[in-house]
Amino acid sequence: MTINRVGVVGTGIMGAGIAGVAASAGFEVVVRSRSEGSAGAFLASLAKQLDRQVEKGKLSEQARDETLGRVTATSSLSELANCDLVIEAVIEDLGVKRALFRELNHICGSDTILASNTSTLSLIDLASETHRPDRVCGLHFFNPASVMPLVEIARPLTTSDETIDEARAFVERCGKHPVVVKDSTGFIVNALLFGYLGNAVRMLEQQVASMEDIDRAMKGGCNFPMGPFELYDLIGIDVCVAVFDALFDEYRQQQYACPPLLRRMVAAGHIGRKAGKGFYDYR
Repeated sequence: MTINRVGVVGTGIMGAGIAGVAASAGFEVVVRSRSEGSAGAFLASLAKQLDRQVEKGKLSEQARDETLGRVTATSSLSELANCDLVIEAVIEDLGVKRALFRELNHICGSDTILASNTSTLSLIDLASETHRPDRVCGLHFFNPASVMPLVEIARPLTTSDETIDEARAFVERCGKHPVVVKDSTGFIVNALLFGYLGNAVRMLEQQVASMEDIDRAMKGGCNFPMGPFELYDLIGIDVCVAVFDALFDEYRQQQYACPPLLRRMVAAGHIGRKAGKGFYDYR
């Protein structure tokens, strides 16, 4: 099957980013939001993002208009019925995602690929909620989706070769670099990254160096684009806590134990850039 029409469930940072990437690549995109108001806000936000690209000379006015013309926003899941691929990018909660996959299974055609943008939850748990486990996979885009080149294609035990091939073709048409990984918590990137992030907090607590110098060292010594504490703030410390917990629950390894400081920061509302304050102050 050739993928032409893509559904995206969720208009948060990741859902909006994935929708923009797919529309820019020429796919017809239907975005489902929880309300008509948030659907309209998503379209307005997308228009502003594309306008900024036009102002910077990265996009022509014609390309902007064509991209916007390919996007429809709705508050109804039923509008996704004719999509070839549906990607969910809702809250990282297994119960919520399971319920959504049950609904999508009944709404969408039997050939539709149902994909999740999760980076930590089990894809087989989602596949088992459907009557087409061979058509379920993970498509883990990274934030910001418009910039980050990597997409992890996660393969549950039940997924067919055809589904993986079609998912890979979709990712490549989006201009991204796919890697295929088995359905394991954290996949490749987070399974490696969060051991590093946890060690950074422990190093700070042991007063080995200041937060600023740890960030500076990893950028200058490893050529990372940002240090661990800058990355915490970009991802969202609340999100990081959830990822730590999922990894520890799966592997029971000390490297994945969530540093208590992170839980205290979440309790204080210091969850990163989106709140104006995390390890750094953005206010």
